Amino acid sequence: MRDLSISVYFARAVLKNAVAQGLDPISLLRKNRISPRLMLEDSARISIERFADLQVSTMRAMNDETLGYGAQRMPIGCWSMMCHAVIGCETLGQSLSRYCRFYQLFDIAAQPVLEESGDLARITLAAPDTGSAQTPYLHEMLLFNTHRFASWLVQEHLPLQAVNLSYAPLAPAMDYRHMFLANPIEFEHPLSQLVISRSLLDKRVTQNETSLRHFLRHPALIMLTQDYAVNSWTAQVRHNLRRRLRDMPELSAVATALEVHPQTLRRRLSAEGTTFKDIKNQVRRDTALHFLGKQGLSIEEIAHRAGFSESSAFIRAFKGWTGVTPYTYRKGL
Repeated sequence: MRDLSISVYFARAVLKNAVAQGLDPISLLRKNRISPRLMLEDSARISIERFADLQVSTMRAMNDETLGYGAQRMPIGCWSMMCHAVIGCETLGQSLSRYCRFYQLFDIAAQPVLEESGDLARITLAAPDTGSAQTPYLHEMLLFNTHRFASWLVQEHLPLQAVNLSYAPLAPAMDYRHMFLANPIEFEHPLSQLVISRSLLDKRVTQNETSLRHFLRHPALIMLTQDYAVNSWTAQVRHNLRRRLRDMPELSAVATALEVHPQTLRRRLSAEGTTFKDIKNQVRRDTALHFLGKQGLSIEEIAHRAGFSESSAFIRAFKGWTGVTPYTYRKGL
């Protein structure tokens, strides 16, 4: 899943506090092979690999794992120490409890709290003051990390009953759906929180100290790209299309490969908030972004690899996706 992309909104959010910390955002972008020009295009997208590198690079430059959003700085190494504190737990419930207790040691303006009630469990971001609702990216980063880290611990994308965010969406709705793996999201909720089935807390932790060492080499990228055996229909269609990009199958062929009726597949994708056409465009776009970051491939070859028979059609589609031509995008890398 390394050829995914993400809205420029998230890169802007990473860099929002850079200048206040005495850093040059342009230098950070160029260091991570991201064209500064893309920051000016609301519809622009960045490859997941570049985004993960930018986030880690900016955290290190700030020496702050909250990227300047917390009430106080969280020095580099806190995430690693949290992982070591959690890895010895036997169940997910124990892990999440210890995870939350760890972050409650810091004044980060939005501390995670694990609550159990009836059949549900909630990881809520407790706000010590009303100002924390004005730092949406901190909420997104904390909830994303909580969900993906918990999923990594049990090697399964954990289903969410709901993702509640205490503000209006600032990025395209589809990007939030990708961030939380097509689980239901509600905006302008009184609290930012993840809601899961309480039964999930009994799942056994399957990771260990050995696998943690690999995870800590680049946790941001692993959490953004890790795939597991249990997939949504969206993920299954995306995987099928990615393997057959050069002959780009239609919905009926993909439905046959997945052993469902085309209309059934269409309904299931709709229930996950997407369509076959949207997924096809996303796979083509993300494949193009991935290969534009590679040296030695012509625009014509990239167009072919992204499932286009003509480079002119690819160039038009790419400009619609990102606001710039593939030539301009590559020049900025």
